[in-house]
Amino acid sequence: MKEFSNINRKENFKKLDQKVFDLIIVGGGITGAGIALDAANRGLTVALFEMQDFAQGTSSRSTKLIHGGLRYLEHLEFALVKAVGKERRIVHNNAMHIVWPEKMLLPIVEGGSLGEFTTSIALKVYDFLAEVEKTEKRKMLNLEQTIQTEPLLKNPILKGGALYYEYKTDDSRLTIEALKKAIDFGAIAFNYAKVNNFLYDDNFKIKGVLVEDKLNNTQIEVYGKYVVNATGIWVDNLRKIDDAKANSRLHITKGIHIVVPRTKLPLNQAIYFDVGDNRMVFAIPRFDIVYIGTTDTNYTKELDKPDIETKDVQYLLDAVNRIIPTANLKLSDVKSAWSGLRPLIHQEGKAPSELSRKDEIFYSETGLISIAGGKLTGYRLMAKKIVDIVTARYKKDYNKTFGKCQTQKIKLSGGEFSFNYSAIKLTEFADKLYDKAKQTGISVVDFNRLFYRYGTNIEQIIEKAFEFYNQTKNTNEAWLKAEVWYSVNYEATTNLTDFFIRRTGLIFFLIDNIPPHIEPVANYMSEIFKWTNEQKQKAIDQINEEIAHSTSFKN
Repeated sequence: MKEFSNINRKENFKKLDQKVFDLIIVGGGITGAGIALDAANRGLTVALFEMQDFAQGTSSRSTKLIHGGLRYLEHLEFALVKAVGKERRIVHNNAMHIVWPEKMLLPIVEGGSLGEFTTSIALKVYDFLAEVEKTEKRKMLNLEQTIQTEPLLKNPILKGGALYYEYKTDDSRLTIEALKKAIDFGAIAFNYAKVNNFLYDDNFKIKGVLVEDKLNNTQIEVYGKYVVNATGIWVDNLRKIDDAKANSRLHITKGIHIVVPRTKLPLNQAIYFDVGDNRMVFAIPRFDIVYIGTTDTNYTKELDKPDIETKDVQYLLDAVNRIIPTANLKLSDVKSAWSGLRPLIHQEGKAPSELSRKDEIFYSETGLISIAGGKLTGYRLMAKKIVDIVTARYKKDYNKTFGKCQTQKIKLSGGEFSFNYSAIKLTEFADKLYDKAKQTGISVVDFNRLFYRYGTNIEQIIEKAFEFYNQTKNTNEAWLKAEVWYSVNYEATTNLTDFFIRRTGLIFFLIDNIPPHIEPVANYMSEIFKWTNEQKQKAIDQINEEIAHSTSFKN
């Protein structure tokens, strides 16, 4: 695995004007990362720029599921269900340390939009279209079986249920693992690098971009044969920089998720239930919490940090309390929440939940290629479409050919296991590594959390943890420093928010674990990046602001 760091950022940034890249990608979410991986693997020289941290937009604020889009059957989007349904297995196979099978229970209730017959037919069609494996095919349950499977669902309105499978993931880690693999194939990527403008030749065709290094307050011109706009919710903004007359094509909607202690909602397993307003909501256990989502409302405000509104939080609490009255969840039970924006393709007269989740590609006369919409599950297919377009243009313009897409079988960084998925084999692999790591005093619970965050790359962290442990004999300090060291040197982590939010996901699922670690992480990063006291305090203030944003809601 190649180093992927901002430690020597100034020097690396200056080298960007020494070559003309085959492809420049603007946007470091899952779509941009997928494009970079596909293009670099096919042999194109690639540079990617992200104005914030990688995955800081939608790609860290989703429902964190690689799912097949069961709900899309209602809108007769069979092709979309078939495509993303089959993709679930591919994404799982290529990153099985962070994409795990998750059994879902769909309760059937009186007055719900899905009855027993329609649910059975829908899931059967879903299994067929998505080519679901035999062991994961749907199973219909009667009332008694449903309650036995999840006792909390005992409710007079309950009629029965159905079991089917989705895949749980960490969206921001999926993004960084795809990007790290692209780096291994030769791609170059910078976070906190904002494309402020495009560069044009005499025929007004794009020949590059003007990039601002936001960490060092410098600008540089970077040249490329083709430029792709994969900026998600910011796609229209960038299109209008290229062409002020470009029509807006996106319809931005907001979805929030809330986190409650598992002691308040002791679910045996994940449920996907009818809210009663033609929408469905997930409640998914994870560690010691359950996260619930999502809402789907129109959004027209600032894109950078959408608010979490009390009415949306209450909507989700009411939804759970309706299906599980004994939960009696209150606003005070919510430990934290996150808010994300969806870049959907605008369709006149349709409500947010009715808008298609398909992706769409827009072309500019200047040569700019933009892609928006789509689902986390389908990121690889979106990337394939774009790289196919770029390589076709390359052949026409330069008479040079590239190979076909191979990403269906490329293991992402951390997912390079020598065996096919098996829960038993994965556990055995982790256990063998733990036999070595436990000599530092780390608990099996803490080690497993790291293993299912970093996969095969955990071995580098183990080695560094031993080095630190031998110096101090302090288990917690050794492992924390080893994780920060790895994150900074191999995942381009630059500050505390990168680490606590998008590299570890602590702010989403283990927010209480952050405050005790802020000072030690800040101290170690200060050593690495040679921060001044002012820079260190700014980094601490930033993560505290993010914690406040995740735990306070607006009326």
